[in-house]
Amino acid sequence: MTTADATAHVPMKWVGPLRISGNVANGETQVPLATYESPLWPSVARGAKLSMMTDRGIVATLIDERMTRSVYAKAEDAQTAHAAALEIDARLDELRAIVRTCGRFVELIGFRHEITANLLFLRFEFTTGDASGHNMATLAADALLSHILKTIPGITYGSISANYCTDKKATAINGILGRGKNVVTELLVPGDIVRSRLRTSATAIAELNVHKNLIGTLLAGGIRSANAHYANMLLGFYLATGQDAANIVEGSQGVTVAEDRDGDLYFSCTLPNLIVGTVGSGKGLDFVEENLARMGCRQPREPGENARRLAAIAAATVLCGELSLLAAQTNPGELMRTHVRLERQADAAKVGG
Repeated sequence: MTTADATAHVPMKWVGPLRISGNVANGETQVPLATYESPLWPSVARGAKLSMMTDRGIVATLIDERMTRSVYAKAEDAQTAHAAALEIDARLDELRAIVRTCGRFVELIGFRHEITANLLFLRFEFTTGDASGHNMATLAADALLSHILKTIPGITYGSISANYCTDKKATAINGILGRGKNVVTELLVPGDIVRSRLRTSATAIAELNVHKNLIGTLLAGGIRSANAHYANMLLGFYLATGQDAANIVEGSQGVTVAEDRDGDLYFSCTLPNLIVGTVGSGKGLDFVEENLARMGCRQPREPGENARRLAAIAAATVLCGELSLLAAQTNPGELMRTHVRLERQADAAKVGG
């Protein structure tokens, strides 16, 4: 095998099971995480154990779903661009018909426009079945732009990609309008379990979340985001399930909320930009097919339902790791001690092997 043909092997382990309920997924499942950061596996596993100790487990609610692609056109001036935008707005049904010619599973559900100087930006929003939808959205946007330029006077081609989507970049527009699946996860942990399993209290976690995730992120200039490490769990999950790993950039935008409810801990993670699919690029690999099937995401269901289930499981996995990390950080020295111990154990296992 030449260097050009080499494969990058990332260690993968199954953790859990975790218990999940909600409007798109119910039951118990283990989850695969591919990562070089070995302490991530036991950390997520600790959160998963907590979910198994409550009746409903992690409640995952799918709020919205849409894949976006933006284009831009040029006009002589802003007035001409505005007139074109109004004309496009009036042709939604016509544009939907154009998109339906691009594939069986892609549907235009809306679009937004913005004008800067003489430039007209259009942000198209699609549903894409069980695919994450990057290629579907681009194909449909290309057809829409070609049709618009032929039928709307006063504008000319700018680009098929306009950075107003926004793909693989952390932006306010994604946090506000969403890109991919918008999932809210919630877990209510009884106080005695918080004390015995996490060795902390609901009050300590809630206070840390405000000081670290909210105030700390504000001071750092975070964009529509306030969390400890969503990206860690998402990257591990994305690599194990054949997703485009670069989408953790917008995917890791999200907000953690923690409340002390009379000693019990209410813990929630909101992820408005989960971009996942169960078909498409990367899904034909044997290990990916096996992983998706093991999580029940390759079942004969209506188009889109497998991807929604996968998004809910991904979001629940994020909550498990987020809660475990914050709990550790309420106790001085615990985080570093755990990292050192687990990494030394991993190194010893390699030597022994």
